[in-house]
Amino acid sequence: MKKRVVLALGGNALQKNGEATAEAQKAVAAKVGEVIAELADKYEIIVAHGNGPQVGNILIHEEAAATEKAPAMPLETAVAMSQGQIGYWLTQAIDNAFIKKGRKAKVATVVSQVIVDKKDPAFRNPTKPIGQFYTEKEANALAKEKGWVVKEDSGRGWRRVVASPKPVDIVEKSAIVDLVNDGAIVIAVGGGGIPVYRTKITKKLKGIDAVIDKDYAAERLAELTKADIFVSVTAVPNAYINFGLPNQEKLEGVTVKEAEHYKKYGYFKAGSMLPKVEAAIAFAKKGGLGIITDIDNLKDALAEKSGTRLRLK
Repeated sequence: MKKRVVLALGGNALQKNGEATAEAQKAVAAKVGEVIAELADKYEIIVAHGNGPQVGNILIHEEAAATEKAPAMPLETAVAMSQGQIGYWLTQAIDNAFIKKGRKAKVATVVSQVIVDKKDPAFRNPTKPIGQFYTEKEANALAKEKGWVVKEDSGRGWRRVVASPKPVDIVEKSAIVDLVNDGAIVIAVGGGGIPVYRTKITKKLKGIDAVIDKDYAAERLAELTKADIFVSVTAVPNAYINFGLPNQEKLEGVTVKEAEHYKKYGYFKAGSMLPKVEAAIAFAKKGGLGIITDIDNLKDALAEKSGTRLRLK
């Protein structure tokens, strides 16, 4: 029996050195595709991904080109657009990687709706960075002009921030499981999923403007699809304590209790490593293996030879 793995790829991971052209991001996706093709013999694979830079750029284009006859699409629709865009790049990259090996891939992108609570406090306190980086002066000017909320992002510059509610359920979970059971590599909950809620009386689905954190959504997907392993694939090979300081220390085999201790004392930055650690903790608490690593160390991390590995005990 193959182990089922959910991989959560960061949206920034597709933009090497901030290069935002489609061809540059396809080139990065090609590397991801090759790694997934190599792992597919041993694991059932579901890929989730972020969309922070991409959805922000889509919104810039939408707003810049908006007219009365062709109005700008709302944020929740822009998330759907980013799912198609990144899903296309990844699907093609995986298919091409299999062809290179003389094999055929069965791979599908599922446009995924993620149910959130309309009363989630996140809607009153936007925190999720999207789009490009600005200087503080530029960000404040845009905030005044466009009504944005802007915040400094982990020492990298200023960005627009939007509401980021927690994922409750995934509408397409059964379809995703069916595809995986049929041998497909599935790309799902892109950008954390399209945020939706059910109306009170009719229980109909309705979109709501937000961006769900991809690590939380991917972890929820891992739970709902009964995955064995959850991996947050990021820019560094491990989670660290005292990151960037002379006494920096990488974390390898870690228990939930240890990880929660480091979290309590502020070793992980919000908007950076914190959601990755929280997602890995949540999955480990359910009895699974939570991993944090980069794409270069992914194979070894899955074999528990590299990366940060979180278990309940």
